[in-house]
Amino acid sequence: MFEKLLIANRGEIALRIHRACREMGIRTVAVHSTADSDAMHVRLADESVCIGPPAARESYLNIPSILTAAALTGADAIHPGIGFMSENATFAEMVEEHGFSFIGPTAEHIRMMGDKITAKKTVKDLGLPTVPGSAGGVPTIDEAREVAKETGYPVLIKASAGGGGKGMKVAKNAEQLEESYNFARAEARAAFGNDEVYMEKYLGKPRHIEVQLLGDTHGNAVHFGERDCSLQRHHQKVIEEAPSPGLNASEREKIGAIAAGVVQKMGYRGVGTMEFLYEDGEFYFIEMNTRLQIEHTISEMITGIDLVREQIRVAAGLPLSHKQEDIICGGHAIECRINAEDAETFMPSPGKIKGFHPPGGLGVRVDSALYEGYTIPPYYDSMIAKLIVHGTSRNECLLRLRRSLEEFVIGGVKTTLPLHRRIISEQEFLNGNYDIHWLENFLGL
Repeated sequence: MFEKLLIANRGEIALRIHRACREMGIRTVAVHSTADSDAMHVRLADESVCIGPPAARESYLNIPSILTAAALTGADAIHPGIGFMSENATFAEMVEEHGFSFIGPTAEHIRMMGDKITAKKTVKDLGLPTVPGSAGGVPTIDEAREVAKETGYPVLIKASAGGGGKGMKVAKNAEQLEESYNFARAEARAAFGNDEVYMEKYLGKPRHIEVQLLGDTHGNAVHFGERDCSLQRHHQKVIEEAPSPGLNASEREKIGAIAAGVVQKMGYRGVGTMEFLYEDGEFYFIEMNTRLQIEHTISEMITGIDLVREQIRVAAGLPLSHKQEDIICGGHAIECRINAEDAETFMPSPGKIKGFHPPGGLGVRVDSALYEGYTIPPYYDSMIAKLIVHGTSRNECLLRLRRSLEEFVIGGVKTTLPLHRRIISEQEFLNGNYDIHWLENFLGL
């Protein structure tokens, strides 16, 4: 097992990784920008190294600085966390080349799944259903028109190197196609330096279902049930729950087994998540995230298994701790992502925390790096906390969530707590009757 691990990230996920390491007896190294010198993960880590100024490209995305910090502190492994370098194949390669263990999949699998066209072809060849659309990239508007004619409108144009909703545009009819096509390519070029796009049939009212997976270097792979991530705003997840209220037992067993089988055939190492659109009893693969997910917490709550711990064990070459039959999903869990944003306009609201009271009690978990007096910097993602609740049933979970949101106090900045309180009061949400368009319709977007 590793003796010292460098955490190449910040905020709540850096703190989450630190806690797992502490329980495993692994010493931690925190890296940070000058803007994060007083961050909680920096305070709690065994050692810390400043790797640059506030701009992410000069600190958290600065590969030489991260590798130098690992070398100077004698770390033997690097965990990329979520975002930043977590799905950067070049970074994974350089980590291994410099003699450190990368807590994640191989660079080959990161690269394979990072290109959405290659990923779609790979899993299709291994037996997963995919959304009808182009066989590969669509380099010209004339080819886009041909694909749209074959699949029928509406169509979704997506960046092949995309993620987080960037480089994604819907064309409802032929008149919108050229503008949407050009917009998607331009946004993809700006966000990823790659303007290649592909096209898919735009489904009417699908749910966004994802399966949490884990593979080791000994040929084993398991799943931890599914999560429903349909409540989204501009393709960004807002609330997630597990299990999905839209699936029955046979459907969840089927998609879990199929996804785990594909991961096993791939020889995949580490945690990963396969994401699907689900409509009218059918699943369609859309992408695979080759990293820890923000919402991994709800899978942990329903299984009682520490996924970060398992991720580290697998990277150390150990076999999976559990066989599939040992993984029992019990009860229901819901996660709310709390952002430092105006709940009406969604404008970021960085600033000093003047009051912080997280909820507690049975089945309540808050993952956050906030503390009284901490100043949220304006340079990074606005998510500042995750509220996760668990109950023996969905109804018990909802009641516990309502109570927890009422208790949660974050003062000094605007947050999206009021939005979450509104959402969980809506009857359609309470009934589990929603799809990926529900939240934007609710918000009038």
